Amino acid sequence: MESAQYGVAWSDDYNLGFEQVDSQHRRLFELVNNLVKACMEKLDMILLQDTLDFLVKYTVQHFADEEAVQLEYNYPGYKEHKQMHEDFKVTVGQHVQQFNESGSSEELSNTMNKIVVRWLINHIQREDMKIGAHIRSLQKQ
Repeated sequence: MESAQYGVAWSDDYNLGFEQVDSQHRRLFELVNNLVKACMEKLDMILLQDTLDFLVKYTVQHFADEEAVQLEYNYPGYKEHKQMHEDFKVTVGQHVQQFNESGSSEELSNTMNKIVVRWLINHIQREDMKIGAHIRSLQKQ
């Protein structure tokens, strides 16, 4: 994995082999890293809010797109995977609320690094890879 000054860098090891999902995953890494950087550098609150808002909207859209792919290919773990997405949206929502109440802080930045970045990597490596394997197995038949 490449190192990143803030957050974590994308690695081709995270590719599922489906360009729409892979490009969205790369964009999510970029957005999370931008948010972590903005928090650590204590940038303008409006810029921070805009970055956070865009990250949330993009994540929701990505989850919807990824879930549509799962339904299209009758992914057997769809229900559980969708619940993971819902749980993550709640977690991110809590951090957005914290930001809205208290603004940027070292704690928020640390949370983004520890929870959000870690969740994103683990989710792609563990859960999303299962989707890719399922689809590839169907394509071989």
